[in-house]
This record gives sequence, structure tokens and C-alpha cells, in this order.
Amino acid sequence: MEGEHPAHLVVGHLNKSHGTKGELFVWPLTDHPASHFAPGEVHLPGDDGGDRPSTTLPPLAIEAIRPYRRGFLVKFAGIDDRTAADELRGRYLLRPFATIDDAADGEIFYHELLGATVVTTEGDELGAVAEVFPLRPADLLQVEGPAGEVLVPFMREFVVEVDRERRLLRVDLPPGFLP
Repeated sequence: MEGEHPAHLVVGHLNKSHGTKGELFVWPLTDHPASHFAPGEVHLPGDDGGDRPSTTLPPLAIEAIRPYRRGFLVKFAGIDDRTAADELRGRYLLRPFATIDDAADGEIFYHELLGATVVTTEGDELGAVAEVFPLRPADLLQVEGPAGEVLVPFMREFVVEVDRERRLLRVDLPPGFLP
């Protein structure tokens, strides 16, 4: 599933402002937050759709950062009060794909899964991955095909093969799992 990567990937979400000095609570959306959330790192606020950089908002450089609950409190350069922070609330933070850590062995980027063909171990085609839902304890793949929609947990017990080059996922589903 290698090949075309998007120009930018989402690495975080600006949930809400915190305090009166421009801090924002950032929810990290990456497996490698240390690579993206450190003083000096620059993020691009997303547009209204969240998948492209905004054309009206400037890049955001992290001035200060500290862990807070399951995310970070971040002070961006030039965002000095709650009003300025509130204008960014709800935006996604994007980074150029070139700044993203390489996928480790056994890892795959969500965008590489989208559109991949899903077949059973018997060779029956279930359809293509239409969406990936990042949930716990396992991400869910929304597979849409001729028989309708199937949600498949993205776990080794169910997804037994990932062929990146052929954009193919082979699944071994328990009896009664399919409609």
C-alpha cells in the first residue's frame, strides 16, 4: 500500500483553551507524540474540513508544552490570550508528511488502508475499506462491498495478512460474523 501519501497528516486536535494566557489543550492523534509536540515544532492549523492546512490561519510554533491528562497544554507563539486561543479551538493540527516518522515493522498508516480490498481466507471478496475508526481496544475497519457494510476489528486475530503492495487485507472472521 505504499505509493502516494498525502501532503499532510493530522497529528493532533485543539480541543479547548485553558486559562487566560493562550494555552490550548491538544489531544495527540499520533503514535509518536514526542516527534511532533516539543518546543519549536511547527504545526499547520487545518481548514474547516480538517484535512488540509487552512489558507487563512498562520502556522503555529510551539513555544511551551506540558503534559496534561491524556494530552498536552500547549502555548503557541503569538497566541497570548484566551480569545486568540478560542479562535483555534476545534481545529486539527497537521504536519507535512515528510516530518512524519516512518511506519515501523507491522505498522501501517490509516490512509494506506483506505480503499484496500478485503478478502476472507477462503478468497471471498468482502469489499474495500471505506473508513478507519480509531477505537480501543482495537481500531475498526468499515468495509463496504456487495453484501453491505462489515466492521472488522483491526487486530492480528482477524486481519491475518496485510499486503501493502497489492493493497489487500486477508481476514479470518469467526462463523456468524458476516451478515
